Amino acid sequence: MLSHDSIWRAIDALAERHRLSPSGLARRAGLDPTSFNKSKRQSADGRDRWPSTESISKILEATGSSLDQFMTLMGPAAEKSVPAGQREQSADIPLIGFAQAGAGGFFDDGGFPAGQGWDVVDFPAALERRSGVYALEIQGDSMLPLYRDGDILIVDPTAQVRRGDRVVVKTREGEVMAKVLSRQTPRGIELLSLNPDHPNRNFEMPEVEWIARIIWASQ
Repeated sequence: MLSHDSIWRAIDALAERHRLSPSGLARRAGLDPTSFNKSKRQSADGRDRWPSTESISKILEATGSSLDQFMTLMGPAAEKSVPAGQREQSADIPLIGFAQAGAGGFFDDGGFPAGQGWDVVDFPAALERRSGVYALEIQGDSMLPLYRDGDILIVDPTAQVRRGDRVVVKTREGEVMAKVLSRQTPRGIELLSLNPDHPNRNFEMPEVEWIARIIWASQ
């Protein structure tokens, strides 16, 4: 039966069959690399999001697959169509610079990648594979000595944040910053600066659009 789950299962299986991540499949088809991200499969209010027929047509053309083959991949056995030892060990994840991240349209309400303009980087081999993560590129020297210009941070918006964690925070004013979480209460957060030349910051929760934990850095 044609269903939301079966359509997305077929897209994931098609990617695996060609040893690609979902973002790698989207990129090969000339689509935005985040088109098939897990976060794109439901809207902020929980409603199902369906891939467009144009997107499906493009990934079929890019992989040389037929519609009949795609329909076959909708079956529950499709997830095992590629032996585990032959699956791609690294995946593309969305990448954007800190300067661009402050602009509107790059994140959904939950702090997940959205819209156009994202580049991609390989998932670090040393990091356990997980969905929903993305990468931010450091620009400038405001985060020295810990992070330098050009360093890549891997951010997980689903990870629980605790006191002492290094986090990325985006405010409703569009400011994006990497800090250390000093304290969080239902009313607000206190952030310690990574650079002693820059001030610590305090925000009330209504001022914060999202907060996400840094889980890896290219140092």
